[in-house]
Amino acid sequence: MRGVIGVGMRAIVCHAPGKIETLRLEDAPPPRAPGPGEVCIVVHAAGVNFADVLITRGAYQEKPAHPFSPGMEAAGVVASAGAGVTHVRAGDRVLAFLDHGGFAEEAVARAADVTPIPPAMDFATAACFPVVYATSHLALCHRARLRPGEVLLVHGASGGVGLTAVEVGKTVGATVIATASSREKLVVAREHGADHLVNSAEEDICERVAALTGGADVVYDPVGGDAFTASLRVIRPGGRLLVIGFASGTVPQIPANHLLVKDASALGLSLGQLRRHRPDAVAAAMAELVRWYAEGRLRPFVSRTLPLERAVEALALLRDRRSTGKVALAVRGDGAGGPGGGAGP
Repeated sequence: MRGVIGVGMRAIVCHAPGKIETLRLEDAPPPRAPGPGEVCIVVHAAGVNFADVLITRGAYQEKPAHPFSPGMEAAGVVASAGAGVTHVRAGDRVLAFLDHGGFAEEAVARAADVTPIPPAMDFATAACFPVVYATSHLALCHRARLRPGEVLLVHGASGGVGLTAVEVGKTVGATVIATASSREKLVVAREHGADHLVNSAEEDICERVAALTGGADVVYDPVGGDAFTASLRVIRPGGRLLVIGFASGTVPQIPANHLLVKDASALGLSLGQLRRHRPDAVAAAMAELVRWYAEGRLRPFVSRTLPLERAVEALALLRDRRSTGKVALAVRGDGAGGPGGGAGP
């Protein structure tokens, strides 16, 4: 299948740390052949994440050598597999985690990071599935051990990762309170199962949560800033506060006395670290998530699918917090390539 591409491929290339506007669509050499335990994928669609903005700036915890292509998740068709790979083979439709390189027509992934796509899942949906759903599943089920009947507070609940936390929380059996900065965003959270809604631009989060449920057992925070400060106030004794990210741009400092007085825990989660040091946990999470999708329990929301050449525009939607759900890049054709839905306008 490499012959479909020829000696080169199209890729979004980052030549030096800087603004996303410096990224360019270029002709690039194809990746090396897959080694033992690796898979080469002909990419049909790529998921867009806020981490792609950070890695372009040089502000992400991992800093690949330049030049490189952003893109931490992708979906497509296996072109070839290296020695020792048995769970997928050439021609299989798959999704994959990547360290980077998804915004290109070909990518090489570790076999442990590759999962077959369910028959009903199209490429755009599949490309936007692994990072956000694995993050929420591992954070809520593996780290916080969310239990049925507990109250889960999700900040930024209409965003790519927040919306999946709403769905995973409901699937586990929790009561979910969703916060977002506009009524339109809260509608999306409601459509995906949120029990209660808090408009963070118009309402006091602490007062509203206290009135609704008296507090939260688990807080899922990909926002930071003022949302994190509010979380410390609403967490119940024995509660767990999950630090997922800092979309607000403000990294909060945790006053240890609050955790002591509340008998609460602050838990960080790095998907990259888990992929490296606990691949078994990530694989188990992905297996359950794919099963939940097949059973109709999860409804991935891809609000926009843009062509590869509009990657800067796609990244700007996340940088400026103007997107809901996920944004995908169609690397080949329309990025669909399957019977399922999921591609937005």
